[in-house]
Amino acid sequence: MLSKNMPHQFDAEQRVLSILFLDPNAFKIALDLLQKDDFYTESHQLIFEAMSHVYYDQGTYDYLSVSGHLNDIRKLDKIGGMEYLYALSDSIPSTSNLEHYITMIRDAKMKRDIMEFSSKVIEEGYSGEKDITAYVDFAEEGIFEISKKRRTSGFADLAKITEEVKNITERNAHKQGITGLSTGYQNLDDLSAGLQPQELIILAARPSMGKSAFAMNVAINVAKRNKEGQAHVAIFSLEMSNEQLVSRMLSSEGNIKNTRIKAGNLTSKEWQHFETTIQALKTMNIHFDDSGSVTVQDIRAKCRKLSQEDKLDFVVIDYLQLIKSSNRSGNRQEEVANISRSLKQMARELQIPIMALSQLSREVEKRDDKKPVLADLRESGSIEQDADIVMFLYRPDYYKKSGDTKTGEVELVIAKNRQGIAGVSRFFRFETEYSRFTAQADREEEYKPDN
Repeated sequence: MLSKNMPHQFDAEQRVLSILFLDPNAFKIALDLLQKDDFYTESHQLIFEAMSHVYYDQGTYDYLSVSGHLNDIRKLDKIGGMEYLYALSDSIPSTSNLEHYITMIRDAKMKRDIMEFSSKVIEEGYSGEKDITAYVDFAEEGIFEISKKRRTSGFADLAKITEEVKNITERNAHKQGITGLSTGYQNLDDLSAGLQPQELIILAARPSMGKSAFAMNVAINVAKRNKEGQAHVAIFSLEMSNEQLVSRMLSSEGNIKNTRIKAGNLTSKEWQHFETTIQALKTMNIHFDDSGSVTVQDIRAKCRKLSQEDKLDFVVIDYLQLIKSSNRSGNRQEEVANISRSLKQMARELQIPIMALSQLSREVEKRDDKKPVLADLRESGSIEQDADIVMFLYRPDYYKKSGDTKTGEVELVIAKNRQGIAGVSRFFRFETEYSRFTAQADREEEYKPDN
């Protein structure tokens, strides 16, 4: 399909080869940054490949050894003979410009890769085999993979890495221990220094434990307390409508009972709080999507768009098991495994924390001790594997007999924490009528994970 000459940098290719012949020690740099296929001209590909072969075999090379190898493999005439090799030395550029020329070559290669992939996108479009969601994801993922190659570099030295760690530590020194996004709950932030980029956080519980309300509280706090109140949060609600979510937020932030907002039965004072809270929420950068049927590809495509506009810092998904699989296998465990793996990849790709809510299996109800363990994660053990943090919500008073005093206490169990402390609990009070969680003083309580 591609008939015209593809983008390339012929002069830059010649100059790189000239520099490498002039200074074989520079080949170490070239090996980190270049591959044979980065060259467009076939003769230059063959010369670079011959250089590589001789360099690996002898530790160095020159015109004679490279030409000898090309002659042995019967490719010397194809590159223009010894005359062309010597012609490369006619105009010797400065060796200090090597990386500049290499960048020119790699940029041209990227253009070619994008053009070639675009032709595949066109062919897939004509074939009609993929539905629109799969087709768009195929196109976006392909372009992203190409762009990642450009950012790839060679190995980093320990000295450089330690210096960078030092710089990060110095920058974080004034943040009072919070290096990620603050959740608004100090007792939770202390465990992981906030929500970190690339993390997949699983918040799991049985129904009626308050996981949606807790996630909404965290979402509001992230929006209010980070980036000077300008942090962007995306919420994907597969269970509740946008209106229901915002109603809960108004209740929590305005200190107005859910039932009174739902009925519209507000006192004049509550109306004032209601209006004030609405204006406050309008200033927050929270984006909602209540599409009832959504795939990971849908979520990723929408988040990529927000990220490109610099409008994405944190994602909440309520909840994981309601996400549709784009690849129906008939095995729900396998489908959920693919979903959790894709969410982790998305967190790494977009450099953001993602909180995904999850249901727990009914096995919890069958035990005398109702406190969740990792084995209770519903439908897939891969959720535990992919997650950086796994948290459980547990309300002891939920299981009390009717007539017993309800304390509203909720235990947040940190069952897994890849970058911090695990096996501990944090305690909150859940005011159900306001959909609001408030932190309580923590106490030492051992968490016993499943074996």
